[in-house]
Amino acid sequence: MPLYDYQCATCRHVTEVRHGFDDAYDAPCAECGGEMKRVFNPAPIIFNGSGFYVTDSRSKAETSTSSSAPSTPPPSSGGGSESAA
Repeated sequence: MPLYDYQCATCRHVTEVRHGFDDAYDAPCAECGGEMKRVFNPAPIIFNGSGFYVTDSRSKAETSTSSSAPSTPPPSSGGGSESAA
């Protein structure tokens, strides 16, 4: 049987309740007697490992060409403060 969270509309007290999928929960709040509403919590998404998208969505040909590119830009040959004497 799954666990569900219910929150009081009045005092915001949260209660965890275990019941079936089709069962209704009609009990009042234990703190103030207010109406309890079900809280919907999003499912967690966990991305593990390095390069999740690189290893899962690219072919080997694309990764071999992109890995051969230089990782640092070439030095600039523009007008720096160095003089050639």
